[in-house]
Amino acid sequence: MDEKQRIFQLREALHQHNYRYYVLNQPVISDEEFDHLMHELQHLEELHPELADPNSPTQRVGSDIQQEFRQVKHRYPMLSLANTYSEEDVRQWYDSVTKLLGGESFEVCCEMKYDGLSISLTYVDGRLTQAVTRGDGVQGDDVTQNVRTIPSIPLVLTPQVSSLKSQFPKEFEIRGEILMPWTSFERLNREREAAEEPLFANPRNAASGTLKNLDPRVVASRQLDAYLYYLLGEELPAEGHYENLQAARQWGLKISEGMKKARTLEEIFDFIRYWDTERKKLPVATDGIVLKVNSLRQQRSLGYTAKSPRWAIAYKFKAEREKTRLLEVTYQVGRTGAVTPVANMEPVLLAGTTVRRATLNNEDFIRSFDLHIGDMVYVEKGGEIIPQIVGVDIDERPIIAQPVQFIKRCPECGTPLVQTLPQPLPDGRGEVASADKAICSPPSQGGAGGGAVWYCPNDTGCPPQIKGRIEHFIARKAMNIDSLGPETVDEYYRRGLIKNVADLYDIEVQQINGDGSRTKSAQKIVNGIAKSKEVPFERVVFALGIRFVGETSARLLARHFKSMDALMQAGLQDLQEVEGIGEIMAKSIVSYFHNEDNLRIIERLRSYGLQFALSDEQTAQQSNRLEGMSVVISGVFQHHSRDEYKLMIEQNGGKNVGSISGKTSFILAGDNMGPSKLEKANKLGVRIVGEEEFLNMLSSDNS
Repeated sequence: MDEKQRIFQLREALHQHNYRYYVLNQPVISDEEFDHLMHELQHLEELHPELADPNSPTQRVGSDIQQEFRQVKHRYPMLSLANTYSEEDVRQWYDSVTKLLGGESFEVCCEMKYDGLSISLTYVDGRLTQAVTRGDGVQGDDVTQNVRTIPSIPLVLTPQVSSLKSQFPKEFEIRGEILMPWTSFERLNREREAAEEPLFANPRNAASGTLKNLDPRVVASRQLDAYLYYLLGEELPAEGHYENLQAARQWGLKISEGMKKARTLEEIFDFIRYWDTERKKLPVATDGIVLKVNSLRQQRSLGYTAKSPRWAIAYKFKAEREKTRLLEVTYQVGRTGAVTPVANMEPVLLAGTTVRRATLNNEDFIRSFDLHIGDMVYVEKGGEIIPQIVGVDIDERPIIAQPVQFIKRCPECGTPLVQTLPQPLPDGRGEVASADKAICSPPSQGGAGGGAVWYCPNDTGCPPQIKGRIEHFIARKAMNIDSLGPETVDEYYRRGLIKNVADLYDIEVQQINGDGSRTKSAQKIVNGIAKSKEVPFERVVFALGIRFVGETSARLLARHFKSMDALMQAGLQDLQEVEGIGEIMAKSIVSYFHNEDNLRIIERLRSYGLQFALSDEQTAQQSNRLEGMSVVISGVFQHHSRDEYKLMIEQNGGKNVGSISGKTSFILAGDNMGPSKLEKANKLGVRIVGEEEFLNMLSSDNS
């Protein structure tokens, strides 16, 4: 078989494996085997660019930031469904259909109503050619490039049964819902919370925001899913809606298992009642049931109103909601100074848990409900996870109730709140506005709207910010002062021993020995602080707590600039030349080093002897010998520890990875390498390198 034939064979095989993994949840090969096939296809496609195909499995990861989305007119208008919230409304709809059909019998297809972003997919000759959002129902955004990153949406159809029914039309449209699974939603909100970014209220908003992102790589990273529920075209395989979806399932499209044909009103109610409970076990959000007359002939006969089809209706589940009293609004200050309002309420049992507090997001959210202290508020669990206020019972508002006013000053230190705005400097270095350059109007006087975050700019005098930065500084992955903890930091701060990270290095045993009975533990703390002076430069950069700079970014910055002085002098363009450093992070770094208080702390840390540059040994050991290589470490070594070998790999341009795949360049193997890893390596043909051979690879003689 020549290389071109192999490309087509691999593409077909990988499409099939994607379907089995993401749609059927029945993989037949291991992740390593899949990666090996993908790696082979990537290699062959690089050798044959003339065979480039936007629907190749290799294009799932996304590339090239889009400038804008093109508007596309729908071939068939995407109308919304009429909503109903009671079984009586469903009965009335059923009776109406019966009357309009002149008493002719009919079946109803009952389906789950998924809570996501509506999408229309077009396939021509079994290949995905276009994906368009609902938009206004007449036209929507062309998001094809982003949709190609969603693994459960097939790029090329792979019929599962060799029968006439499995042969798809030359061209058809299928509609469905783009969703963010609960696991992806929770992971994304954890990441946003850690970065002190506003949380997504529910998976629907998260999915919508993700699909409209102009960078397909971001879309790919958020692990969206999709369920498809309506087939349109000129040559459909059947006259029944349900039967058409079963055919589409055979073509490799992801169709919900939660479907059933009902022949009576009671069967419809049974379906609704069953899923009102069982839906909570599903991996994605649902908010109701969709009922459709199954016969396409009868659908055409029933027709449409101006806004919705007469042959379908959406029954919406009632979200679990309780009413309780708003007692007060408090405000939390994060490590970066972001201020978040919190509703404190009388305890109420909601979705199995007792709820006392709910995040109010920002000032705009408070204003939208005209919240008053003492209000009786309706509380739901957003996405059945996050408690949120969804309404106010104005009729029960106490006469003396006072409106909630967003605070003007920091609740911890009294400093006027500000909204910081990124502003580039004339020399191109760029900075984020400091306290004296920020918008200083208090929230109640009309600060910027749109849910922008208010900050306490007093980062050197605000207790939660100070203690948060100190706790970050002493963490294991930063300065690793393991003899200290959050409780100790809080105690030392209250006693006035520390007001910033540099004060740690002034602490003496007698200051923390108390009545003299804690000499041993006090000495351990002082020794731990002193030992942290040996922590390498890259971890010092991370320990500073520069907003958006994580452990990996700090390491990249340290390796690139090699000293604190060089990093401090770097401009926006210099910083963005470092792989993985974008504009937002670059502006944050420049702003940090423009702050006079930060500069004073840095100079104190320098005077105490912290590592402010890569050591001569580290610099001498840097090379590009392993550039572009992914290395797995396994076993026990004689000459160096595993951590030391990981450092060597990074110093020489390589990347440490935790598991073996087709992309692994080689395995650095010591004694007692795991048999499973050895088996995988042999199966995938991954090279195994011993300790001596690896050290020889890095020796100067082989440079």
